Amino acid sequence: MTNAADDHRMRVITLGTAGGPRWWKPDGQDRAGIATAVAVGDRFYLVDAGDGVGRRIRQAGLDLSNLGGIFLTHLHSDHTIGLPALAVFGMHELQGRSTHPVPIVGPGDRGALPPVSPRAAVAPRPVAADDPTPGTVGLVHGIVRAFATDLNDRVLDSLRRHPLELMDPRDIAIPSGIGYHPNLAPTPDMEPFVVFEDDRVRVSAILVEHPPIAPAFAFRIDAEEGSVTFSGDTCETDNLVRLARDTDLLLHEAIDFEWVDGLYGARTDEEGRASRDHHYKSHTSVEGACRVAERAGARRLALHHLVPGHTDASVWARGEALLPGRFLVPADLDVISPRPDGRRVPTPALEAASFPV
Repeated sequence: MTNAADDHRMRVITLGTAGGPRWWKPDGQDRAGIATAVAVGDRFYLVDAGDGVGRRIRQAGLDLSNLGGIFLTHLHSDHTIGLPALAVFGMHELQGRSTHPVPIVGPGDRGALPPVSPRAAVAPRPVAADDPTPGTVGLVHGIVRAFATDLNDRVLDSLRRHPLELMDPRDIAIPSGIGYHPNLAPTPDMEPFVVFEDDRVRVSAILVEHPPIAPAFAFRIDAEEGSVTFSGDTCETDNLVRLARDTDLLLHEAIDFEWVDGLYGARTDEEGRASRDHHYKSHTSVEGACRVAERAGARRLALHHLVPGHTDASVWARGEALLPGRFLVPADLDVISPRPDGRRVPTPALEAASFPV
């Protein structure tokens, strides 16, 4: 495989393609946790930070010092569990970034606990009741605090930069007036809005539906050589269709509902039933992902965030019959060009910001 850092075109590197807060048994493809790099020249942008992301960045030939930003679709652990490693281990490669810290862009504080499952006989006790729903800023600050013993050794004894000088966490502000509420209206109809822009890419977001977590975002990255849209975790959602309109490449989550039924369908306990409820209301089948791609006019669809991460490849491959010639199921560390023909597309105003190197 070509070293990703040697290529100067826009390309997508699937660092990890498995979803879910588990370590899946390999099925011939050892899939790491969900994480994707979008590289433009020698700079790359990371969407989600699942388990093993640091090692996968190294295996992809990417240089962490060239990290242009981290974008978190939502704050479930399988999308963020690699963030502490990037913050703590990565600080050694990011020491030159104090004048231009790495943006970490993601959801803000939920503002309210999610409703208790109607299947609960007794309401569970929430975790960290004093601060139960921190956003991206709270998450990053909490990581730094949790690793303070290690970090103070590095900062005080080795004179390393404070990690919060090297990282710039930012909570996404949801546009006012759209009727959003984390419990009552987590996915109101809306238009995409820009959450980040530099001289190479523009990143837009929209709310998608992944109950009970809120907010949950899909992202679209536009550059001169194409566009890539990330569904995040969601059921089939009209907002995502709006964001992905005419995108060159849609990366959409997929779940095997037959696996869900095999795991939870026969259970009669509250936990089993609630778990089955969650998967059905919060995720998308292969067929559903194909429907979203078709409605959006996406030029190609690639499935990732595969659940389960060890299922037989034939489960995912049935999408080829629905989108012939436009359907991919990438392995970890695959490199995908958003526009295989290499044509550049006009993306105005990308010169608006600069990125010191």
